[in-house]
Amino acid sequence: MTKDDRDRAEARFNKAAKAADEGKSGKTDRDAAAKAVIDNMARLKALRLAREAAEPARAVVAKKTRSAAKPGAKSGKTGSGKTASAKTPALGEWLASQVNGGRRT
Repeated sequence: MTKDDRDRAEARFNKAAKAADEGKSGKTDRDAAAKAVIDNMARLKALRLAREAAEPARAVVAKKTRSAAKPGAKSGKTGSGKTASAKTPALGEWLASQVNGGRRT
């Protein structure tokens, strides 16, 4: 084995060892960053829970139901502004119209 062969083999070995060391340091950097994120999340959660415990309890508001028509309200209208008599087509009819219109879904 010549000196050049020995130098090349040593360089290859050193390169592999250096890559392994950099891989380990990269993992520790990622682990440290992940731990910092988790610690920050825990700190923010503790602050949120403390703030919620300090504020007075909120009253639960019941939702209004729309079972009966209100007096004086316009009949035949829904909340979206469309008339109640306008029906949407059945799914099968709509799909058939889409296929007939050139859509292949």
